[in-house]
Amino acid sequence: MGTKITLSKPSGEGSIPLDKAISARRSRRNFLPKPLTLEQIGQLAWSAQGRQVGGRYRTAPSAGATYPLELFVVGADGMFRYLPAEHSLEELTDRDVRAALAAAAWGQKFIEEAPLTLVFAAEFSRTTTRYGRRGIRYVYMEAGHAAQNVHLQAEALGLGSVAVGAFDDASVAKVLSLPEDLEPVYMVVVGYCRQ
Repeated sequence: MGTKITLSKPSGEGSIPLDKAISARRSRRNFLPKPLTLEQIGQLAWSAQGRQVGGRYRTAPSAGATYPLELFVVGADGMFRYLPAEHSLEELTDRDVRAALAAAAWGQKFIEEAPLTLVFAAEFSRTTTRYGRRGIRYVYMEAGHAAQNVHLQAEALGLGSVAVGAFDDASVAKVLSLPEDLEPVYMVVVGYCRQ
């Protein structure tokens, strides 16, 4: 695999109260080309799928702690897989795949323009092996929990975000070169907002 980038220790202290982040959160699609710092990217990835500070559980609830989600980080400098146990990024490619990802999301241009897209993919069998067909529902619920964490974290960092569910699954899987056992389920686009 590619180079690993160790991320800064995640902050356990928010810069704004939670209720303010909840109140301020809204979908934003008009992003500046300004890149995010590695610290910001690390904090966003941690909020989505990281381990709780000082704990073994992740930041988003998971049915039976089966953790079916894998997080992919897409930016101008390439694509990475987030490794929660190490709080690091593993480089998968140094190519900018944002235009291809936008095309796979039925031409949503802001995906190409934004500095960062977090893509959640799921290995459903991790959860369905334990819970049967009902596990499918649990996986989608977990993706929602993780995405909400990202939205609130983005607000705390002074960034905007938007959830993306409108995409062609097979096309996104092809752009990300996902193995057959992983299916894309959700994307969150993040960046500095235009005024």
